[in-house]
Amino acid sequence: MDKPEYLVWCRKYDKSYGWQAQRERELGARFRKLKVLTVADLAQVVEWKLKDEPQKKDRLLQAVARNSEEKVNRVSSQVFNLPKGDDNYKVLCLTSLEGVSPIFASVILAFFDPRQYGIFDLSVWRALLGNPPPNLYTPQNYVKLLAALRKTAAKYNLDARTIEKALFKKNMDESN
Repeated sequence: MDKPEYLVWCRKYDKSYGWQAQRERELGARFRKLKVLTVADLAQVVEWKLKDEPQKKDRLLQAVARNSEEKVNRVSSQVFNLPKGDDNYKVLCLTSLEGVSPIFASVILAFFDPRQYGIFDLSVWRALLGNPPPNLYTPQNYVKLLAALRKTAAKYNLDARTIEKALFKKNMDESN
């Protein structure tokens, strides 16, 4: 794809997932302003990601609710205030919270800094890196995906999240 195609697919994503795109903007602005998460923020991320999967969503909301407010504040503040780089460490910190997998850590990071982060997704992995390894969803594999997202984003002077949304939406449309 070229830059105009990425932008078209990204706009299609935002149009198809209007509620989620709006919620992402709201949560991202809040995370950037406060540079800290609450347990309620984690629950909203779960709601956003698993909107159409009620059983999984309920199970993860229960797990997220077991985190103490203090720990969520401390871990998220540490992650959001770290300098650029050491993405593996950021993911490991976030995944120390109950209910936060590398996928959910990627959502939090993408909301906080869409320029540098995208969401960890199988279809995006396939588009950029080919066949996934067994046990795909690890912090190390997310860092590999980030490198590919950032390389593509830099080539077209776009955000990593823009590239990821475009690839995700294109895959969804073409697989239906």
